[in-house]
Amino acid sequence: MRVWDTEHNTGVLVYVQFADRRIEIVADRGINARVKQADWDSVCAQITRQFRTQRFKEGALAGIAAIAALIEQHVPPAPPGKRDELPDRPKIL
Repeated sequence: MRVWDTEHNTGVLVYVQFADRRIEIVADRGINARVKQADWDSVCAQITRQFRTQRFKEGALAGIAAIAALIEQHVPPAPPGKRDELPDRPKIL
């Protein structure tokens, strides 16, 4: 998914495996060095709580918002006009 292809190594992938009911956050080394594992675990738990009650959209959006907040705490904002380096659209494999 090219998570490791960003300029400052700050890509984040949320992997949702419905078959095994698992959620995993895969973060590139640049952001992972700044964010504690407990914070990533908290985001996964937040998503999981929503998914358990069949609130998939709400859980996904809450997880994305939580990850964005973590990134904003640790990575300076991109210059005006610079877009995301990776697509934001979900991929179903």
